[in-house]
Amino acid sequence: MNLLTMEHITQSYTDRILLDDVGFSINEREKIGVIGINGMGKSTLLKVAAGIEPYDSGKISMGNQVKICYLPQTPVFAEGITVLKAAIEGNVNEMNQWTIEADAKSMLNQLGFTDYDERIEHMSGGQKKRVALVNALLTPADILVLDEPTNHLDNAMSEWLEEYLIQFRGAILMVTHDRYFLDRVANRIVEVDQGKLYSYPGNYSEFVRLKEERQNMALATERKRKSLLRTELEWLSRGARARSTKQKAHIDRIKAMQEIKDIQEEKRILLDSVASRMGNKTIELSDISKSYGEKKLIKGYNYIFLKNDRIGIIGPNGCGKTTLLKMIHGNVKPDTGMIEIGQTIRIGYFSQENEYMDDSMKVIDYVKEVGEYITTSEGKITAAQMLENFLFDGTMQWSKIEKLSGGEKRRLYLLRVLMSSPNVLILDEPTNDLDIQTLTILEDYLDRFDGIIIIVSHDRYFLDRTVSRIFSFEGGGRVRQFEGGYSDYLIRKELEGLPEDEGQSGRKPGGDKKTVAGENTWKQHEKKLKFTYKEQKEFETIDDDIAVLEEKIEELDSQIAANVTNSARLNELLKEKEEAEQQLEEKMDRWVYLNDLNEQIQQSKK
Repeated sequence: MNLLTMEHITQSYTDRILLDDVGFSINEREKIGVIGINGMGKSTLLKVAAGIEPYDSGKISMGNQVKICYLPQTPVFAEGITVLKAAIEGNVNEMNQWTIEADAKSMLNQLGFTDYDERIEHMSGGQKKRVALVNALLTPADILVLDEPTNHLDNAMSEWLEEYLIQFRGAILMVTHDRYFLDRVANRIVEVDQGKLYSYPGNYSEFVRLKEERQNMALATERKRKSLLRTELEWLSRGARARSTKQKAHIDRIKAMQEIKDIQEEKRILLDSVASRMGNKTIELSDISKSYGEKKLIKGYNYIFLKNDRIGIIGPNGCGKTTLLKMIHGNVKPDTGMIEIGQTIRIGYFSQENEYMDDSMKVIDYVKEVGEYITTSEGKITAAQMLENFLFDGTMQWSKIEKLSGGEKRRLYLLRVLMSSPNVLILDEPTNDLDIQTLTILEDYLDRFDGIIIIVSHDRYFLDRTVSRIFSFEGGGRVRQFEGGYSDYLIRKELEGLPEDEGQSGRKPGGDKKTVAGENTWKQHEKKLKFTYKEQKEFETIDDDIAVLEEKIEELDSQIAANVTNSARLNELLKEKEEAEQQLEEKMDRWVYLNDLNEQIQQSKK
């Protein structure tokens, strides 16, 4: 059943057309994720659909009984109201007055609130957003319209919200850049691009596949149109004259083909800059501790950052992640311990809150304050070219900062940080308010960044994509280290939570608890405190074995790319790669077992 229909909607902001004669509809039980570059009109689409913002032209139809609830990007509350009152405001009636507070407290607790009587003006922007989210979820609605609901949520909160929205019986229209969230919750993706809407059935992974198909088809059609146009123009050049109605109609069709705008193939932009040289001494944390009142954030923590470290820092809101970044950057001093920074270290710090921006400045002038030219791996490029690579076209570069959306300002601030040629990047919640295309540009940049990267993020996809080591804040000032990305961390934590016999088995989460006799029997080891002779030899060589397999897979990828037209050879290479990947997976499982056993042996010797 159709709940809402938008027909021929046009909406502009100053000289920018955000929605250009678009049609859109929302049906029962649809969970629609809206994506697109910041400033393209995603939030505008949500506001128009929710009836919050007027539109220039068009028509919106919906049933008389359809109720819409809207969660804005930046909610506003009346001063003096408590957290609990703000959460239930507008939702209390005779039917639910006995249960609404209990439901609100349960949700608030899930989102990190324990003092329900705290006044709302004492809350941070992120806390206010979470209170507003509770209010929206408690509101009876047929359509939930959510603008960035995952911002300011930690990993556990995002997973709770995922489950809630999956079970929600109404329709959902949401803007979020959390790709794992879109994969789990959305059953339709709508992309806003250059004033037009493109709808794709399925989740985010399906969208990526279907978009590539759409673009390939559009480009093929464009090539066919241009080929036909060349033929027709040759016909004209041979002296055909519009002496008959038929010939005149033919010429009119040619003119119409000439007037069609060319389809622009989506560019794969690679952002690049050269990091400053880094000496032998990097950043050393020696027995640092930090508390605020009775709350211990970090206790006796030690770590020496290695060149090209990729560190992801996770933990619940308020646990001390940002405080650790500020101590490394020098904005906050530890209570005890020492932080030593090498003389050659140059830190680029991207904070949660944008630095001050003079809204009257032009975009190009804001960037030029860092430098007229930027050195990249391929030579120098201008500030204007760097802006172009970061999705600021010529018109936007000469616009004032005040005309940019919140997401565009965030992107501009990030670009300025990257342009300062740091060799240590500290990124505090970089994915908040950045669109997916900007995130992919940033991820590619971090792949090639020659230096240390330290990231605090609740974006699980971004962490999996960019880091190779996790620092997890576990409470009471304790920080634990896990190798791998966020998904690897989850597997290790789940294995720790299993009963001892299952946790030792190497069983994958959600798999069968039983193990076939003789299959991977090394995983079912007894709790012993020494290596066998064979295990000791294997432990000494397994890192090299893994490296050889990884190099083999990389070489196979190169051969596959070179043999895409040779189907017989291609099949052989794909089969060989599959076997190598299987061997690598088994080696990695074995590596985990041997390292766990080695840790137990070392602890037993203390």
